[in-house]
Amino acid sequence: QVRLVESGGGLVQAGGSLRLSCAVSGRASSSYAMGWFRQAPGKEREFVAAITRSGGMTEYTDPVKGRFTASRDNAKNTMYLQMNSLKPEDTAVYFCAADALFSRVVGGSPTADHWGQGTQVTVSS
Repeated sequence: QVRLVESGGGLVQAGGSLRLSCAVSGRASSSYAMGWFRQAPGKEREFVAAITRSGGMTEYTDPVKGRFTASRDNAKNTMYLQMNSLKPEDTAVYFCAADALFSRVVGGSPTADHWGQGTQVTVSS
């Protein structure tokens, strides 16, 4: 059974940086396209970033473009989200997702097969 575990969240001041990790177990991460989503209190889960199986292509939601970078190391079965210039509006629980199809880990309808439990990111002003 595939399991995704996020880590790296925490409390940071505005303008600071965090790097989230998503570790994949149960199957090689190279089998999956992967994505990052977030959910703030009282809001719906929203797409943040996605990366293809090889890591050759990424997509981002407009509010994080130029600040966040998704990457992966398939040898370590891990995906990352480097978050720079953090803003208070980035505060949310961040989830990683995995699916065989890139289309299911990108965009406004998160229909991926596999999800992590989430990690809290809090950005103070």
